[in-house]
Amino acid sequence: MIAYAIRRILLIIPTLFAIMVVNFVIVQAAPGGPVELMISRLKGNNVSATERVSGGPGEFKSQTGPGETKYRGARGLDPALIKELEKQYGFDKPPLERFLLMMRNYLTFNFGNSFFRDRRVVDLIREKLPVSISIGLWTTLITYLVSIPLGIRKAVRDGSRFDVWTSAVIIIGYAVPSFLFAVLLVVLFAGGSYFSIFPLRGLVSDNWGALSWPLRIIDYFWHITLPITALVISGFATLTMLTKNCFLEEINKQYVLTARAKGLNERRVLYGHVFRNAMLLVVAGFPAALIGILFTGSLLIEVIFSLDGLGLLGFEAAINRDYPIMFATVYVYTLIGLLLKLISDLTYMLIDPRIDFAARRV
Repeated sequence: MIAYAIRRILLIIPTLFAIMVVNFVIVQAAPGGPVELMISRLKGNNVSATERVSGGPGEFKSQTGPGETKYRGARGLDPALIKELEKQYGFDKPPLERFLLMMRNYLTFNFGNSFFRDRRVVDLIREKLPVSISIGLWTTLITYLVSIPLGIRKAVRDGSRFDVWTSAVIIIGYAVPSFLFAVLLVVLFAGGSYFSIFPLRGLVSDNWGALSWPLRIIDYFWHITLPITALVISGFATLTMLTKNCFLEEINKQYVLTARAKGLNERRVLYGHVFRNAMLLVVAGFPAALIGILFTGSLLIEVIFSLDGLGLLGFEAAINRDYPIMFATVYVYTLIGLLLKLISDLTYMLIDPRIDFAARRV
């Protein structure tokens, strides 16, 4: 297991590098850029950062006429100011040099400074990451606490009315994405059109620091109720059906029939023999489930409920073309995802010693 873990850790480096290359190339091809956006702000215009004629990020085709510039809307500005902006945002260097410099700094988690927040990116990530981790952990924990008992009950009562109507609920939860549930919850319970029971913004209230510890805990759960509910409703369907199918498969095996023939009661058979084998995929998939929630669900939920997490930070960075934050969030998310995937594989091996990834070619 140790040799396998070392190989996987070493493979993280080229995988992370390749992902960053792809994202860097995509950003280079994207329209608009920080220089273009800053020029429009200096001139008092509300020009979209996505408007572009041609060229790289924020760059437009150079023209040869006197006094003309490669940036749209930059006419009339001092060329020295344009050069200073390019130097400030790092566009005075060719793309390859910028990428290599960025990756060299990222090895030591030096993400530079935000273009438009005037703060170190690593400080911003350190400040926002706990919010995203908090949402991800609570959602994953509650999803497991709901899905595993429900999946076991559905397996035991397979084909019953309970199984049929819960399957209908699960299908609805699987079909509707979490952000639509979030919008519905906002309309119903956050002052949208009906009730104003839960807050719409933030993870805690503005006066949270002045509250006593019991009230702080209550305030925290009051704020996360709606976003967690939206993520859990859309996330429990797959895990419930996985649990049910795993238990159904194990219940029909020969060792279960043998245990029943020995006179063991159904509860002893179910939790003493079936549970460990059936829960292999479910428990070992915990890190993978957390990855899915962090990557696919939390971003839109953070935007909808104005939760100041890493997803909202990355979204605002993309809108403002704040490249240091954009690349840093991609780097952090990718690194966390690769590490959690490694933990997931190692968990399989710990739960079931028969599984040996080390014997396979990685």
